Amino acid sequence: MERLLGVWVAALSEEAPDGSSWRAFAALVEALGALSPFVEPVRLGLCVIPVRGPSRFFGGEDAVLDAVAQTVRDVTGCEPSLGVADGLFCAELAARSSRVVPAGRTEAFRRAQPLDALGRPDLSATCARLGIRRLGEFADLDPARVLGRFDAGVAHAHRVARGELAELDGQRDLRLLEHLARVRGQVLERAEQGGFFGESAAGDERASTAAHRVRRRLGPEGVVVATLRPGRVPEDRAALVPWGAPRSMASDDAPWPGRVAPAPASTLARPVAVELRDANGAPLRVSARGILSGEPATLWFSHRIRRDVAWHAGPWPSLERWWAHARPRAHVQLVLTSGEAVLLMAQSQRWWLVGIYD
Repeated sequence: MERLLGVWVAALSEEAPDGSSWRAFAALVEALGALSPFVEPVRLGLCVIPVRGPSRFFGGEDAVLDAVAQTVRDVTGCEPSLGVADGLFCAELAARSSRVVPAGRTEAFRRAQPLDALGRPDLSATCARLGIRRLGEFADLDPARVLGRFDAGVAHAHRVARGELAELDGQRDLRLLEHLARVRGQVLERAEQGGFFGESAAGDERASTAAHRVRRRLGPEGVVVATLRPGRVPEDRAALVPWGAPRSMASDDAPWPGRVAPAPASTLARPVAVELRDANGAPLRVSARGILSGEPATLWFSHRIRRDVAWHAGPWPSLERWWAHARPRAHVQLVLTSGEAVLLMAQSQRWWLVGIYD
């Protein structure tokens, strides 16, 4: 993760009735842009700056902190709270506590934070009853158990606590740039939000410019986009490719017999091991002829967490690349009594959760 300087100005974090908070924040972002072209506003009162480039120019992180603090005072008349850490989530926590986390120590800093830092009171209350009060204790939980007990939002927060993701859902104000554009008098025309007839929208141009800047800093693999490629199953079709790479000329018009449809809304990059059992608790298997050994009754995420099965479809067996000694697979769709719909894959006598439907 990139080392970021978090700039938190509490006095500007609340909208003033006369709009003065937005005007001051817009002026601050513009002024900080003179120190670093990569300043990134996150929410009203909060922005981050990558420190690697500016620290080389100013002669160290301390010099950057001094320059940023003075800029905030000059522009807003407010005293900022500054902090440095890896990733947006930890950079904001460091800024709120005015702490510079030494390089290589962000993991320990994150693990020591209270669970309330995730901003989910329901999760904090549940974990408190289990004796879990720190991010490190929450991060040590098995991902399968977290996914089985909580919703997808908590699963995302768990990945943040583990250091697998850099920021929380909702940590950014998605309409912040629109607000700042209005403050600067750059009113967005309604047509800019269009693209109905295929024209390039202004948002596309801004995203393209931002992607170019990030790619220059992080390299060709630093910015990736999701794409679909030909295949039968979602985990084979979904792929991340470098932004700006030429589109594949491979056609998806082939019949692809056995293709799983509909495709799940979310495909897991790392499948989660689960168990599928019948009403008697016996593990289910898929025979060489693609037949289930029984009727699915329960889905087990761990030895304690399970969900009852309300409906299922499949299995759909597939044996691809037989000349390369590929292992046969089979997919099953489940609707659970708790309301979730999932896609499982059976391979080598084991079951894996590979997709989640909305």
